Amino acid sequence: MELYFGLKVLWWLVLGVLLMGLAIMVGMDMGVGTLLRFVGRDDNERRVCLNAIGPHWDGNQVWFILGGGAIFAAFPLIYATAFSGLYVVMLLLLWTMIVRPLGFEYRSKLPSATWRNAWDWALLVSGAVPMIIYGAAMGNMLQGVPFHFDWDMRSYYTGSFVSLLNPFAVLCGLLSLSLSIYMGGVMLMGRAGGAVAPRARKAAMGAAIAAIVLFTLGGIWVSFLPGFVLEHAPAPGLPQNPLQQQASVVAGGLLANYRSQPLLWAVPALGYAGMLLGLLAVRGRRSTLAWWLGAGAWIGVIGTVGAALFPFLMPSSSEPSQSLTLWNSVSSQTTLLWATGFAAVFVPLVVWYTSWAFWVMRGEVDAAAIQHDEHAY
Repeated sequence: MELYFGLKVLWWLVLGVLLMGLAIMVGMDMGVGTLLRFVGRDDNERRVCLNAIGPHWDGNQVWFILGGGAIFAAFPLIYATAFSGLYVVMLLLLWTMIVRPLGFEYRSKLPSATWRNAWDWALLVSGAVPMIIYGAAMGNMLQGVPFHFDWDMRSYYTGSFVSLLNPFAVLCGLLSLSLSIYMGGVMLMGRAGGAVAPRARKAAMGAAIAAIVLFTLGGIWVSFLPGFVLEHAPAPGLPQNPLQQQASVVAGGLLANYRSQPLLWAVPALGYAGMLLGLLAVRGRRSTLAWWLGAGAWIGVIGTVGAALFPFLMPSSSEPSQSLTLWNSVSSQTTLLWATGFAAVFVPLVVWYTSWAFWVMRGEVDAAAIQHDEHAY
């Protein structure tokens, strides 16, 4: 049972790492798409932006696949409940993710300005919408999602799509979008050059300031929100399901873990440090340092959410006692052992390959060269 307990905690951490990797790497590409029409004033400048992330954007999608795969394998009850209850949101996310690669591949196939402008708008929408959904999803997890289970563990979602776009969730979505634009801006600072770089620098500075303000407002808001407290459940190493526990909603519950473990305040502090120091690095035109500080900001922000929710993963606002936690939504010990073996091989491989690809394809994009390269975006 001690092994099973350790595997559960390990996969909670692995899931957090994958969500952070997704936000950092995919969020950077999304940020470039969102900025495309603003930092690129003509077709050639926009092509420079696309080719700055051209060697990386499709490889970065691996983080999206890994995150979804980890939830499917390690937390199947989360996967089933979220994907059935939040079906409209998942479809919206799916369609924007389908449009995005089409924009990369088809935009420059025809010389028509109307054709290219249409794909530029498609890239903007397919860059901004997923990041807003990503942040809004975390905002809804903090507040709880209206679902419950029948006696035979069939889940029922009792909310609506509109209710998911509540004010706090929108604020979290805008924070996610701001950090995405920041990462995209610092990427273009170092890779685009020419007239694009100073525009991207301005955008990154504005996004960093917006992120600091939104993170602060979110923190103040969270202090007034009720949170979920697990009152009774089988021991974490024992078999259990959401019908075997007792949970309640208490005022200030989202800060309960921070009050009991003061060291956890280092996590939001990391988020603030990444944003503030990242802003200074952008002002100093140090794009590589600014990128790493932005990654630190993402880690701090997502870690703040995870620390506030633990051990809850998907709380239920309608039936708090049927909330999904780290203990009752996880796979069997055998499944987690197999998944750990695969993760130990493939996650480091993805990190190594991504690092290698960025090293090999470093440097500024040559605006003149892409005009004569039939393989360029």
